[in-house]
Amino acid sequence: MNADNHRKKILVIKLGALGDFIQALGPMAAIRRAHPDAHMTILTTRPFEELAHRCGYFDEIWLDDKPRALDLTGWLSLRKKLLSGNFTRVYDLQNSDRTFFYFRLFPVAKRPEWVGAVKGASHSNRSPDRSLGHALEGHKQTLALAGIKDVEIDDLKWVKEDLSGFDLPPSYVLFVPGCAPQHPQKRWPAEHFAAIGNLLVQRNIRPVLLGTGVEKDINANIRNICPESLDLTGKTTLFQVVALARSASGALGNDTGPIHLIAATGCPCVALFSGTSDKIKHAPRGKNVTIIQEGELRNLNVKTAYNALMKTLAQREAASDDMKRTEKTG
Repeated sequence: MNADNHRKKILVIKLGALGDFIQALGPMAAIRRAHPDAHMTILTTRPFEELAHRCGYFDEIWLDDKPRALDLTGWLSLRKKLLSGNFTRVYDLQNSDRTFFYFRLFPVAKRPEWVGAVKGASHSNRSPDRSLGHALEGHKQTLALAGIKDVEIDDLKWVKEDLSGFDLPPSYVLFVPGCAPQHPQKRWPAEHFAAIGNLLVQRNIRPVLLGTGVEKDINANIRNICPESLDLTGKTTLFQVVALARSASGALGNDTGPIHLIAATGCPCVALFSGTSDKIKHAPRGKNVTIIQEGELRNLNVKTAYNALMKTLAQREAASDDMKRTEKTG
């Protein structure tokens, strides 16, 4: 009999969104460490397929088409696929009504151990505290029920990218001025980013503008006011954003997915939150993150944001100097 048939089979469920997926990478790594010899599968959605592949934590990637309520064929197909996996344990890192229903797609007699928040699971976290705080803390609490306690943010060191084609300056700060189009209230005015850009240029620090085609007009506005900006709109992958963050002096951005990527690397990061965002639950995590929240984000003044950014840059510079001194004396 094939030795693979004796391996434990683990399923991890994480469907989205980008910031949430980034927060779940640390828990995924911890699950892999807890099951080093298991065959691990992730059930996710197409936007996160490459992240799931490149992180190296999974042997197999399944894409969830997320059947609609009346799509009987889709539900039957998904049920068949789940049962075919012969999973010994499922880790639900999504914990939504949808994945609670996935739990019920398994007949009771064939139901694997299930680590999540759904009622009836073998390791069920029904504590109201699970969803009161940050997603990462909720994952820590739930995974502890399965004996997994070494859960931290993933610093994305597994991302390796060539940045030689970008002609980067010696010192730069990443700007993330966009956000999902349906949430304009989360967007700090472009002219405010540009004002900070001009202040940075005076210090020989160049702003680097990030975004997709949706941010084209926003970043063009910033570039018009701050012509020294390096505009990489539509030119970077998520993995290149990670690599850019490692070399950046710092970052300034709105409450949006890429800022989670940048923060996770340890890059000094100032994230701007409007009153419509819950900074307790949704703040990016990393070693050097500052959150500034203003009820109406457009009312956040440039001086406040600039001072916060310069403080984070100074902290990194001081830490770098301490490290160099330690290396010399060591």
